[in-house]
Amino acid sequence: MSKPVVAFVCVHNACRSQIAEALCRLLAGDVLESCSAGTEPKDRIDPNAVRLMRTQYGVEMERSQHPKSLEALKPVDILITMGCGVSCPTLPCRLREDWGLEDPTGCGDAAYENVIQQIRQNVLELRRRLEKGLILQ
Repeated sequence: MSKPVVAFVCVHNACRSQIAEALCRLLAGDVLESCSAGTEPKDRIDPNAVRLMRTQYGVEMERSQHPKSLEALKPVDILITMGCGVSCPTLPCRLREDWGLEDPTGCGDAAYENVIQQIRQNVLELRRRLEKGLILQ
């Protein structure tokens, strides 16, 4: 049986959605296939996000991830927006959630670390709900 696909979407697909894709792959990759995209993607992943994910989790995001548009996504089961007011009317899914995360771009490491921790907790909760059959039945 194939794993459900979760897409993390924000405007630039450069920070929060990239962190979520990486953490989902790391913490729930056995039960979910993760990807990310943006409505107006930047040309690269936020360097602070890359650095902190490398130091905190040993994840080299730039090796396997890059900003992409919604059109680059394959069909998804779960759509998670990061809290940036993105609406995705052209992206059908079975479950849609908004995680309401502040954008740490331009702030210090503490803001990034806070967002990384929130995303980690949300990914683990998403995994728990999926494994308990509370979503996507």
